Amino acid sequence: MTTPEKNYHELDPALAIGTHHAGFTVVAAEPLAEISGAFYQFRHDASGARALWLACADNNKSFAIAFKTPPANSTGVFHILEHSVLCGSEHYPVKEPFVNLLKTSMQTFLNALTFPDKTMYPVASTNVQDLENLMGVYLDAVLHPAIYQRPRIFEQEGWHYEYDREADALAYNGVVFNEMKGVYSDPSEVDFHEVMHDLFPNTAYGFESGGNPRDIPTLTYEDFINTHARHYNLANSYTILYGNMDIDRELAFVDERFQAAKTRDAGDPNPLVAQAPAQAPFRRYEMQTTPENASVSVGYVIGSSAERERMLATDILLDTLCGSNEAPLKKRILEEGLGADVQCSPIDDLLQPFALFHLVSAKEGVAQRFRELLESTCRELVETGIPRDRLRASIAQAEFNLREGDWGYPDGIALSMRAMTSWLYDDEHPVDYIRYEDALAAIKAGLENDYFERLLASITYENGHTAFVELVPVEEGGDAKEEQAELAAALADMTDDDLAHIDAEVAALRYEQEAPDSPEALATLPQLGIEDIGEMEPEPHNELVEAPLPCIAHEVDTHKVDYVYHYFNLDRVAFEELPYVGLLIRLLGDLDTTEHDAAELDTLIEENLGDLSFFTNTVCADDDPNDVSSYLVAFASSLADHVESLATIPAEVWGKTLFTDRDDIRKILDQVRNKMEMSFIGSGHAAALARVGCQLTKAPIVAAQISGVDFYQFLRELLDNYDERIDGVCEKLAELCRRIFTSDSVLVSFIGPAEDRERFWAAGGTLGLAPATGDGATHRLVIPEPALCNEAYIIPSTVGFVAEGTHLMPEFADNIGAWKVATRAITFDRLWNEVRVKGGAYGVGFRHNQSGMLRFHSYRDPNIDATLARYGEVAEWLSGLELEERELTGYVVSVVGSFDAPVKPREAARNQDDARLSKRDAGYRKRVRDQIIATTNEQIRSLAPALAHMDEERGICVFAGREAIEASSVAFDKVVDLLA
Repeated sequence: MTTPEKNYHELDPALAIGTHHAGFTVVAAEPLAEISGAFYQFRHDASGARALWLACADNNKSFAIAFKTPPANSTGVFHILEHSVLCGSEHYPVKEPFVNLLKTSMQTFLNALTFPDKTMYPVASTNVQDLENLMGVYLDAVLHPAIYQRPRIFEQEGWHYEYDREADALAYNGVVFNEMKGVYSDPSEVDFHEVMHDLFPNTAYGFESGGNPRDIPTLTYEDFINTHARHYNLANSYTILYGNMDIDRELAFVDERFQAAKTRDAGDPNPLVAQAPAQAPFRRYEMQTTPENASVSVGYVIGSSAERERMLATDILLDTLCGSNEAPLKKRILEEGLGADVQCSPIDDLLQPFALFHLVSAKEGVAQRFRELLESTCRELVETGIPRDRLRASIAQAEFNLREGDWGYPDGIALSMRAMTSWLYDDEHPVDYIRYEDALAAIKAGLENDYFERLLASITYENGHTAFVELVPVEEGGDAKEEQAELAAALADMTDDDLAHIDAEVAALRYEQEAPDSPEALATLPQLGIEDIGEMEPEPHNELVEAPLPCIAHEVDTHKVDYVYHYFNLDRVAFEELPYVGLLIRLLGDLDTTEHDAAELDTLIEENLGDLSFFTNTVCADDDPNDVSSYLVAFASSLADHVESLATIPAEVWGKTLFTDRDDIRKILDQVRNKMEMSFIGSGHAAALARVGCQLTKAPIVAAQISGVDFYQFLRELLDNYDERIDGVCEKLAELCRRIFTSDSVLVSFIGPAEDRERFWAAGGTLGLAPATGDGATHRLVIPEPALCNEAYIIPSTVGFVAEGTHLMPEFADNIGAWKVATRAITFDRLWNEVRVKGGAYGVGFRHNQSGMLRFHSYRDPNIDATLARYGEVAEWLSGLELEERELTGYVVSVVGSFDAPVKPREAARNQDDARLSKRDAGYRKRVRDQIIATTNEQIRSLAPALAHMDEERGICVFAGREAIEASSVAFDKVVDLLA
């Protein structure tokens, strides 16, 4: 169901300032060109609650309610509350309404988010009734949570003791506790918090809103409850509605819930005040991590959230200074050899935004030199003038990003967050960070004077509010040792009665976690029916068209932004050459060409393109996992006015890059290594899933050679022997360019109107490509057969990532729709309760791949063996699953909702391209959607033997700390200290 579109460009006279609507009064209303609509600001008459409607024609509507929640300590109380309020409420007395919504809703976004000074509860859906269902559950959750009646929610989501009698050892467990142990294993996260602490020592920003694992166990249930009572009140709330909707209907819906809200007289919310400027002294801190993670950071407070133009200008300025290896500040620091990379970014969603300069893989003893060089280079740039060509390019890049508005999730969710960037601190400025036109105009005018020079001086060497920290890696000690000592001391002070009480509490918690929700409780949750699903939206048209090269045309509305994918087949690359392809995709666009040096090319790209990136894509036929095709993909985007550059710049990069600057290549590859290491620590579940995939089918084996663990190990070996190997590597890269980028190996996919496509081809011709000749035309790529094994990769982390998988037997491959429903049931019913709720992992999931894989994974998990045991129980559970009709309908509705979720034009085109490359027939989506809707309990149960097959054939991969891996009973075939 969709709301009829109306003209939102003009203000609605019925919503004039001062008018009353369902308990709300309009206090402001203005056009908002940036969303092709308007905004209307309201005040709730009875409670004083704030509300905002971002009115536009988008049918992917959203709702969010937020609370100002500045922390007064680092116990993570607001983070634990964010989790806990979604564990049942007065009108929805089930254990996990959040999970029930994931299982039954057509939501396009459903989550909750803790920020340094606010907590947000956003949802989105294309269905009006579904959105109201989500709104009702979320409003009841935040205003009437079950935490007051069920204290063990705090123990589950926050922390509790567990006692292992066999080992005579005490431990902490809890979802947020384990999540934050994972966060505090990531050096970049720790560094960020350390800078925040020193910049804002006397305000809320000096504390860790997510919770420091060392402080979380000091939080009591009483403080937890009191904190909710003081902060989750309507006078401290902000409600944001977005999209094409009947606003009077939705305000009436919200008002009814607001009128029923409880008044809890528990005291005032925590204050949020500004930190007086101060120069924090230089500070070194230790962290148990690898030596490569040494770093130095300097933070500068850059002004106030009220200064929207200044914040946007700072973002542009930092891109000019450090946006690439050729940017003047970054280039200067890298030339000094102080570290592998320099990253800088503005942190603007705070009362006092700041700029962070971060030296990665810092060499020993360079901290003072880094800051001196940073500030002296900035002073030099101020005195001599910041290069205008680079500033213009950064402005063009910022403008493209703002106009494209591709946030990675629904627009309403992103814009709600942007609204809070100013509204939280000033009731009269709810949309400052959504607007950008006036700020851009003023910034562009600044190119004609010393606007940017004055800005640079004020935020760096003239700044009186800074912090300066250095991370020093150590082999042993740190938080893990402190936690062990603390637990040992606590255990020594405990009596037998204390330990018996801990056992009893854990048993009671387990009983509560395992007890099923009653049918009466489940019936309270609102839910759509099959009849609410509607017909499948037709897919956008695409077709092969006449062009100088094979071309797919996607003629869709892209709002004056054009996109192009170039798919170059890798059949002419030998398997052992794939790691060199991994190097190639990371170097293209960052080196000299025959036409421009790297700095000129960087400026040319930023000024004319929105994006230029190179990556690989491997697809296989749905009915044959051995029918694999791999592609090197060159992707570019631009405003329609620059479509000619969309044709010429990528062609220059792939056809004329020079692999001659050995020093620049090393800098880039050092940065790649560092980013991969951070990803293994922060997103080890993705790496573990990929490794299991390599044991099951051929496509992941290709990906591993180009971007996975295999490539990382190749890269490490290359960097360790760089001087001896680089000449041969450069020759190989140049040869691969000649062999890959040919006219007879490419398929071009253009997303945009026909007139833009015609201009693209008129400017590009054959894109500088010629047919392959000689040995380059030989078919070479032969992928080895996968083989099952048990792998473990040691990473410096106090939590882990556990993946397991098996082959999908052919007899279970046909009913993809039933697998999609079963996958959701396995993830959000069995695994969520067993691995996350009871086991304490922050995340868990099951994945089905119709081309040959069934895989489980966990995220920030304190267990290995217990998690694997729980995976092993899924087949038996599935074989006996008998969902009530209402529950099965909910799963079907939610899976169809996910299947039908709207995507941006370039993502839709990419999905269609993948379908074409994998030889998927035109009726695939309709067939799978029909299968989903027709799924029965019997069909779901019939899939259980496919999972039982895991008892006979399975592959395991674990990314975790050394102690956890050594303590596991798994007989690992291979244990690799990955970052050593």
